[in-house]
Amino acid sequence: MTIEEAQEQVDQWIKTVGVRYFNELTNMTILTEEVGELARIMARTYGEQSFKESDKGRDLGDEMADVLWVLICLANQTGVNLTEAFQKNLEKKTSRDKNRHKGNEKLK
Repeated sequence: MTIEEAQEQVDQWIKTVGVRYFNELTNMTILTEEVGELARIMARTYGEQSFKESDKGRDLGDEMADVLWVLICLANQTGVNLTEAFQKNLEKKTSRDKNRHKGNEKLK
């Protein structure tokens, strides 16, 4: 699935199953909440925190997909083409950072 196809599928789901998009501020708040849930799993899986019983059934991929879902909702409702935005962002990073990390002693 391409990013464009994902944006189209989310839009169709929202319009047929979800009734309508939440407003942009609500979705931004939901995105923050979803990132927090992802961070919680990361802290317990890769960090030093231990799992609580309520955390044990969580799936890292599902939490990442929740973040992606809400990000796509925000892109759709604000008119952002994520494919184009990602391509521009990759070009920016390539131009800006093409030599930056090669000389970083911390990465050796």
